[in-house]
Amino acid sequence: MKFRTQLFIWYGGALVAALLVLMVHAIYEIYEHKKHGGAIDGEITEVIIVELAVGMPMAALGIGLAWWMSRRMLRKLEILTAAAAGMHAGNLEVDLPPPAAGPVHNELDKLMDVFRDMAVRLRDSFALTRDFTLNASHELKTPLAVMRGEVETEIRIEGVDAARTAWMESLLEEIDRLARVVDGLTFLAKVDAGQVPFRVELLDFAELVRDAGEDASLLAGPHGLKVECVVPEGDFLIHGDRHRLRQVMLNLVDNAVKYNKAGGFVRIVLATEGSGVLLEVGNPGAAIPAGMESRVFERFFRMESSHATKTEGSGLGLHITQWIVRGHGGEISLATGSDGMTRARVWLPRQNPTVR
Repeated sequence: MKFRTQLFIWYGGALVAALLVLMVHAIYEIYEHKKHGGAIDGEITEVIIVELAVGMPMAALGIGLAWWMSRRMLRKLEILTAAAAGMHAGNLEVDLPPPAAGPVHNELDKLMDVFRDMAVRLRDSFALTRDFTLNASHELKTPLAVMRGEVETEIRIEGVDAARTAWMESLLEEIDRLARVVDGLTFLAKVDAGQVPFRVELLDFAELVRDAGEDASLLAGPHGLKVECVVPEGDFLIHGDRHRLRQVMLNLVDNAVKYNKAGGFVRIVLATEGSGVLLEVGNPGAAIPAGMESRVFERFFRMESSHATKTEGSGLGLHITQWIVRGHGGEISLATGSDGMTRARVWLPRQNPTVR
């Protein structure tokens, strides 16, 4: 029940109670007069008529005014609620009426002014953070590229002892990992700024999944993992950005390989579900604890098992993947089933083959 309705019921109930008191008082006066054997004279009749004739219209008027006033005053709270619900990192603009001219009239007007100022401060703060991230990641790319080139040059020098070569290869891996983090930060900063548009076209999703199966084989080969890719015949047309969707599948396949077990496998299955297509990437690797299924999509989140095994990762891949999937009107989930299989499920709306 809305607070406006509750306020109306409380106020209206008080007026009705007052009216009932007037009616009871009139009835009591009649009863007492008759009890003492008196006749109902003109004065008592007049009092009763005045109480009922004036009390009832006033009560009705009071109830109507209560509804109008509560609706008018609480409308501002509804506007504030809608504005707060529509705010997020990518949109900090608030749709509020302009400030009232002159001094603030009441507490709700003042609350709206405070909320408007808060939104401005949040927008400025997010803009500063986004600009800093973009500038910092841009500045880091050059020294990282220089470091990578120098290390690669050292590795190619003949006569370097094996221990030093192994150390430089380890250093090169760390440089690559840091470069991926910087690329991820740059991408997310552009996402928050609305600078990453989708290039949407009509795609055969089955073709993208088959390509993902080939990528999985290349990634899984050095780890001794088997890859199974099941793509049935059928219509799997979707509207989407080919590059971004390949990014989604490559990330899911890469995770399935990294978080697998020795002698394990990666299973990629494509099917239709309802009005969409369903991609499932599964592996028998490390389980996701109950309650962590949604947290794995948070920025920089990594499970303790990832830190313990020193598995490479920045904690940005799944967050970026979720953003891409939702940007295509789809949904993504990641969970471990009772059979020990960890499955990433991506659902995307399917394009009607008769509508091209």
